[in-house]
Amino acid sequence: MREDFSRTLSLLRQEKGISQRKAAAELGVSQALLSHYENGVREPGLNFVTRACDYYHVSADFMLGRTLSRDGAIIAGEDLYDASEEKGNVLKGSIMATLQKKLVVNTACVLFDLLGKMGSREAITAAGAYLSGALYQLLRLLYRASGGNESYFPTPSNTVEKGLAEADMLLARSRFTDALADLEGAFPPIADHALAGKYPGLSQSVAQVFHTTDERLSALNK
Repeated sequence: MREDFSRTLSLLRQEKGISQRKAAAELGVSQALLSHYENGVREPGLNFVTRACDYYHVSADFMLGRTLSRDGAIIAGEDLYDASEEKGNVLKGSIMATLQKKLVVNTACVLFDLLGKMGSREAITAAGAYLSGALYQLLRLLYRASGGNESYFPTPSNTVEKGLAEADMLLARSRFTDALADLEGAFPPIADHALAGKYPGLSQSVAQVFHTTDERLSALNK
């Protein structure tokens, strides 16, 4: 049994906000046995895996860490090429954090590789500014939530909360659009089959990002 199973099993219970005792009772096993499953001490049988998937409303592929999608759609986690490993980085943290990291890193690698081939300094700079703005906001929120001193940042928090960071991102996106227009069609092939041929591992991450984002947008558009 994959070690991803034990981590995901524990994370799903914590996400559900229930005790190990309650989960064990509802899954039909002892608390001690569930603890062994969650810590990877013992491997569960197929019947338990099936019950756990039904209980947490996820697919077996998700439970085993083979996909980011809870319904098992699109992509196997172990098939995602991790560009960050090229520099000897070691992936740590929960399976979900690991897979999300792969998606973001790999998709960014494809984006900037394509932009590099196009040779537009303006497009590359604007893309970097846009993505940096998103990371800045998330990390600043995390910094604040962890009790960090806001004086670390030169820009006051109330200014950021009024939308200054989002405005900066919109400006970067506008500059990116203008830079692409100035290229007058000097683009590398970016159709699905072209990306799959050029980036056989990374393109799977791009496809997953497109799929999950489109799902969220479609839900908002209803």
